[in-house]
Amino acid sequence: MVMPTLEFILGHMNYWLFTVLMMTGLYIVVAKGNLIKKIVGLNLFQSAVFMFYISLGKVTGGTAPIFPLDMQIDPETVYTNPLPHVLILTAIVVGIATTSLGLALIVRIREEYDTIEEDEILAIETELVRKENRTHGESMGGRA
Repeated sequence: MVMPTLEFILGHMNYWLFTVLMMTGLYIVVAKGNLIKKIVGLNLFQSAVFMFYISLGKVTGGTAPIFPLDMQIDPETVYTNPLPHVLILTAIVVGIATTSLGLALIVRIREEYDTIEEDEILAIETELVRKENRTHGESMGGRA
C-alpha cells in the first residue's frame, strides 16, 4: 500500500476541509433533535458544497475571462471558468430563501406545539392520533 505524501495531503487541503465541514453538517442534521440545529447543519453542509464548487472553478495562474478592448487575445493566456461562480451565486440566493422558509416553519411549529424538539413533537402528534382514534376511530375505519 502506498502512503500519501505530505505534499499530496497539503496539496488537497481544500478537499479535506470541505469533507470535514460537510460531514459536520450532515452529523448535526442526523444526530440533533432541535429543529434550529438541523437548519444550522443544513447551512454548514450547503456552505461546504458552495466552497467545493467554487474551488473547482479556480484555475492556477488563470485570469478573469475579460477580453481586452483592442481584441488582441493572447492564445497563451489561461482563463478561469466563471460558470461555477455564477451558479453558486444563484444557489446562495436559493439557500437563503430555503433557510428563511425553514425558520418560518419552525416559528409556526413552536406556536402550535410549544417546542422545537423533534422527539417532543412526535410524542404530541402520537397522543393526538390516539385521542382521535378513540373519538372517531370506528366511524373512520380505525380502531375504536
